[in-house]
Amino acid sequence: MKAVLYVSHGSRRKEATDEALHFLQNVHQQIGVPLHHICFLELAHPDFHEGIERLVRKGATKVAVLPVLLLSAGHYFKDIPEKIERAEARFPHIEFSYGEPLGVQERIVDVLVDRIQQTGAVIDTETNVLLVGRGSRHPDTKTSIERIARLLKEKTGAPSVEVCYLAALSPSFEEGLKESVNHNEKTIVVPYLWFTGVLIESIKQKINEFTADGYEIYQASYLDTHPNMVRAAADRVHEALGHIREQSDSGVSQ
Repeated sequence: MKAVLYVSHGSRRKEATDEALHFLQNVHQQIGVPLHHICFLELAHPDFHEGIERLVRKGATKVAVLPVLLLSAGHYFKDIPEKIERAEARFPHIEFSYGEPLGVQERIVDVLVDRIQQTGAVIDTETNVLLVGRGSRHPDTKTSIERIARLLKEKTGAPSVEVCYLAALSPSFEEGLKESVNHNEKTIVVPYLWFTGVLIESIKQKINEFTADGYEIYQASYLDTHPNMVRAAADRVHEALGHIREQSDSGVSQ
């Protein structure tokens, strides 16, 4: 029996976990595989191995593991594969397939455009868009964020779209914001983050510090449950399910 295991990052904040659960339930409504479970890499439960155990107890024999990640980085290349290897050793009769993060997609950049429009800010010649990535030491992260920035510049017509990061890479968000307000009359901060949580709150707090000094700054919302995000995630699930053999050992389709 086919099953899907959604692997989300996890957060200390209940509202972030609730958003992820709500989002993934919306995604799974588009998937023709009833058996599924949602787990978290850290900071929330159930964890990966609890999720696998629950699927196996319910009769799963083929599991598509879907990383609920925006970009490819350490969690995708190292952490989740290691967990899958341990699960394969524990359940050798289970067939696993591993999906992909969303990656760089124009329809996700379109979500960023929508989020900018929702701020009510008018992009003019004195506007800088500041794209805020989570950050990672993996080289793919920087390359991907810079590609997204170029696409965002094309789609918005903004005179400049700069990038900064919340961790691991430079410039930091504080450095990027300081540079932006010192050289532009207006700054639109665009978080490239999926759900709410500690990072979104830290962005808001830093913006409040700068606006208190009189700078004109707009904060766009995070990606959340935009229809494009739901469709993009559902497509990744279908791809992962497609990697599972269609025939069982007995030759009967699952």
